[in-house]
Amino acid sequence: MSKATRMKKTIVIVGAGLGGLTAGNLLVDRGHKVTIFESHTAPGGYTAGFRRRGFYFESGTLSFESLGVFKKAMDDLGLTARLPLVRMRMRSLSPYFDILFESMAAFKDALAAAFPADRAGLDSYFREMDPLIDALRPLEPRAMPAQFTGFGKLAALIPYITAGPRLMRRLKPYKGMTVDEFAARHFTPGTPIFRLFTGLGYPRMEVATQAGMFVVVTEDYWHLKDGMQHWADLLADRFRAKGGDLRLRAPVEKIVTRDRAAAGVLSGGERFDADVVISACDYKKTFLKLLDEPALVPAAQLDKIREAPVSEGIFTVYLGLAMRNADLQALLKSHSVSYNPLDHDIDPYDPADAAHFEKTTFGLYSPSLVNPALAPEGKSSLMIQAVCPVRWQDDWHRNDRVSYLALKTKVRETLIARAEALFPGLRDAIEFEDAATPLTYERYTGNTAGATSGWSWNPERPFYEGGQFKGTVTTPVRNLLIGSCWAGQIGGIPNALAAAYRCATKIG
Repeated sequence: MSKATRMKKTIVIVGAGLGGLTAGNLLVDRGHKVTIFESHTAPGGYTAGFRRRGFYFESGTLSFESLGVFKKAMDDLGLTARLPLVRMRMRSLSPYFDILFESMAAFKDALAAAFPADRAGLDSYFREMDPLIDALRPLEPRAMPAQFTGFGKLAALIPYITAGPRLMRRLKPYKGMTVDEFAARHFTPGTPIFRLFTGLGYPRMEVATQAGMFVVVTEDYWHLKDGMQHWADLLADRFRAKGGDLRLRAPVEKIVTRDRAAAGVLSGGERFDADVVISACDYKKTFLKLLDEPALVPAAQLDKIREAPVSEGIFTVYLGLAMRNADLQALLKSHSVSYNPLDHDIDPYDPADAAHFEKTTFGLYSPSLVNPALAPEGKSSLMIQAVCPVRWQDDWHRNDRVSYLALKTKVRETLIARAEALFPGLRDAIEFEDAATPLTYERYTGNTAGATSGWSWNPERPFYEGGQFKGTVTTPVRNLLIGSCWAGQIGGIPNALAAAYRCATKIG
C-alpha cells in the first residue's frame, strides 16, 4: 500500500526511549499522526545521558550489540552518518588473569594459563560451547527480518532459513538450561573458575544466551562516540521535523479504553484520543497501573504480569576526575574494565545480603576515553557499575528517605574504595561524584525495580513462553501494542528497535 493510499491513523506512544522514538519516526514517515508522551525532561529512557559540571555520563546503558540491527534502522531514518561508533574493548581483570577480551582464542589462552589445574574442564566446556558460538555467529551481525517488508523480508530470512536448522539442532539439548547448570557439568561449584563462568552476563541466563554474549563481546559490541543522549536527541529532532509531536514532562496517567480496545491516553488531566496506543515503557506498569480497565485482561494473565520477575537493576557511581585522559588510560588500559574477584559465592537473588557490593563483580567505563569531548579539557570521567539483586536491602529502604540516602552513600563509597584498591590515585582525583540506585532508574525510566533489560533473563522464570528469543508486540487489549524491549523475553536495544518495526508493520 502506498503512502498516498494508506489510511492515516492517530497514534499515541507512551515513552520516548529508543523503541518509542524509532516507532514514532517510522510511523510519521508512513503518514500517520503521532504523539509521543515522555515523563522525563529529555528523551532517551534507559539510554539517556546527562552532563554535570561539564562531564558527560551515560545514565545507565553504555553500549549495544547487533550492528546490523542498528545500521538498518538508522539507514532507514537517514541518521547513520551522524552516529559514529566505537568498538567496545573490554579489559577483563581478576586476581588470576588480566586480558583484553578481543577474541575467543585470547580468552581461552588466558584461562588456560590462569587455571592450569582446570585444563580438562576448560577443554570440555569449550567443546560444548564452541559449536553453539559457531552456530550463532552467522546471524549476530545481521538486521532482523522484522525490519523488512516484502521481498526485502524474504531476502533477510534466507540466512535464518539456511542457518536455522543447524542452530536449532545445536541449541535443542540446552533449551532452558542455565549457565550455572552448564558450568557445573565442567567445573566444581564454589571454585574460582566456576564463579567466572556463572558470573558472565545476567544471573543464571540461558546457555544459548551466553554463547551469543561471547560473540557479541568479541565481535559486535559498540559505544556511541558522542553518547547515547546524542542518539536519542537525533531521533527526537527528526521526529519533530517530520511533523511528530513529542511532549516532554508529560507523564501519562491512564491508557483509556473504549469498547474493550485502547482509545487514547490521559495526560495532565487531558484526554488524547488515538486509533492505536503503543506502550514503549514498562510492561508491568502498563497493565497494573496505566490501563483504565484492568478487567479487560484475564485475571490469570494479570497475575502472571504481576508475578513475573524482571531483569536485575544496577548501581552506578558517576565520577568527574581532575585527571588527564592520558593518565586515566595509563591506569585503566582500556575505556571499559570488568573486575571479578572470584573469591565469593554470590546469590544474585538474595535481597538480604548486606555485603553484596563488597564482593560482587563490578565494571568501570570512561566516556571521556571513548571521546575526550565528553569531559572538560584536561579532565576525565569515570562510571562504576555493579548489578544489584531486585529489592535489595528492604528495597533500598524505599519508604525511609534518611535510611535510603545513608545506604546509597555506603554503596557509593564501597565501590569507589574497591576501584581505588585496583587503580590507586582515583580517589584523590575526584572533583565531582554522584550515584544512581535501582530506585533512581525506576523514577526516571518507570522500569519496575529499575530493571535494566525488561524481563528476567533466567529461562526458569520466563514471562513469554517458548524460549528466550520469544516475544510479541500484541497484548490482550486490542489496539494496545508494546513498542519497547519489553516486547521480548530478552530485552536490550536490538529488541527495542525490532519492536518498533513490528509495531509499524502491524499498524501499516
